[in-house]
Amino acid sequence: MVNKMGQIQQEALKRYLAFEKEHNAENRQVTSTEKMITRSSIINHHDNLAMERIINKSDLFPIAHLQAGLNVSKAVCRISIRGRSGQLEGYGTGFLVAPNLLLTNNHVLETAEAAMYAVAEFNYEDDVQFMPLEIISFRLDPEALFVTDEALDFTLVAVEENNLSAVSLADFGYLPLLPKPGKILEGEYVTIIQHPNGGPKAITIRENEVKFISSDFIHYVSDTEPGSSGSPVFNDQWMVVALHHAGIPDPTDNNRWIANEGIRISSIIQHLSDKRSGLENERSRKLLDKLLAVVMPGRSTTPMEVGILSADWYAGVSGYDPAFLGAGFKVPLPVLGKALTKDTAQTVDGKTVLDYTHFSIAMSKSRRLAFYTAVNIDGDQLVDVKRGNDRWYFDPRIEEAYQIGPEFYQSNDIDRGHLVRRRDPNWGIDAVKANEHTFHFTNCSPQHKNFNQKAWLDLEDYLLDNAREFGMKISVFTGPVFRQDDVSYRDAKIPDQFWKVAVMIKDGTSLSATAYLQTQEDLIGGDLEFVYGQFETYQVPIEQIEKLTDLDFGGLRQADPLSGGTFVHVRRREDIRL
Repeated sequence: MVNKMGQIQQEALKRYLAFEKEHNAENRQVTSTEKMITRSSIINHHDNLAMERIINKSDLFPIAHLQAGLNVSKAVCRISIRGRSGQLEGYGTGFLVAPNLLLTNNHVLETAEAAMYAVAEFNYEDDVQFMPLEIISFRLDPEALFVTDEALDFTLVAVEENNLSAVSLADFGYLPLLPKPGKILEGEYVTIIQHPNGGPKAITIRENEVKFISSDFIHYVSDTEPGSSGSPVFNDQWMVVALHHAGIPDPTDNNRWIANEGIRISSIIQHLSDKRSGLENERSRKLLDKLLAVVMPGRSTTPMEVGILSADWYAGVSGYDPAFLGAGFKVPLPVLGKALTKDTAQTVDGKTVLDYTHFSIAMSKSRRLAFYTAVNIDGDQLVDVKRGNDRWYFDPRIEEAYQIGPEFYQSNDIDRGHLVRRRDPNWGIDAVKANEHTFHFTNCSPQHKNFNQKAWLDLEDYLLDNAREFGMKISVFTGPVFRQDDVSYRDAKIPDQFWKVAVMIKDGTSLSATAYLQTQEDLIGGDLEFVYGQFETYQVPIEQIEKLTDLDFGGLRQADPLSGGTFVHVRRREDIRL
């Protein structure tokens, strides 16, 4: 343990010195206007002293701040680390983050076996007369849930709901972990509730300045001691911003400490989300879902309904029709580049395109998403089919391993974005079948929950409304842009750009092919913290889509009014050039 702690401290020192060098080189302001706006958005508007504290112009707090601190401190406990025979081996700190889940450091509880013999001790503190309160102990339950990570130095473990004296763990509350960004800024001060040296509960107040914030870590100047590992690090609103895990030694004096390091809560949440699908124990998944439902409110933890379609549903389907627009106006499927061709998922009979009712899809094996979708829309035969129960399907014609399934979309702000929109292929006598076919995992791509509710939806409505109003036929291609630096989440990558190519007959005499690009790049951070941003849609040359995707649309380039031209910012329907 001593050697490991020394290694952790040295790694923290390296990060601290690197951040210090980087900040000195940049010579940047501590707080940008954009960050300040985000920070102020999560402040209780009744605390009219908060902004003055944040910008270091005041040390005044409302008196209720002290009571709020006492309230959150109930969820903080001392962890007694014991061996198999019961002998005491050391202490740490932990805190409840859900009704029966406790968070601490990996170096405090490295294994499920260590957690089995450890004890969480609440109320180990003195009252106002400096008399000790009665300690209330609970055993941990790693068999129910135990998730740990050495790199981020955290352990999440279940705790028994009632102890041997029938005391309820619920009496101590919990500290919700909020993934929303902007909980703390460099230059602000943090507060740490801890059990220093395994002693009674203590608190560090003020003069604990945050020096650096990186993607995974926060560095701050504060008074902590051995035994403080696993303590919650709070901002002024008593929100947990980090998990304390190490002191940073002075490189010139081993007896001095120059700062402390904590792990950002957002990084821990992302890791827990990533690990969920790999948990074999159903009870563990349910417990973790409860935590994720707290940190990402509004997202359902009810498993998505996954159905099975019989072979009859795929027999004789029409798929995308290249001759759909009429004689002399053939619009073939886009041609995949060489690298994409090698990465294409094939059916058992060697086909590289999956045909559905009025649309077709080509799938990437590595990304488990569609390279493109292609749909025919007949505005003269559209049928209004009700949505139904949102039951989704794996396509049995390709391996399930090549399709992103329900586990990916569980308990987060990610929507299953239809690539072929549900309403588009719903025409003719097979409209109901087409509607059901759009609910395949092959036809969805992960998108932020707000993404397909704004400009992209307006564009799709525009195309469908024109088809309906004028009895037009339209062929539409849609897909994601795959990039190496797309955000990794759970066991996949989330595209941050999507494209669409719409083809129709103009004035009854010639093809018109227009391409559109929309990005959710500004909405997804590397730690999956979602921030507010402006959705923008652009009409772009088809050549631009080809460069981004390695698809070849052939003759459609000559039918593009923007061929060789510039981008058009689409703010309203009138901006579209056909």
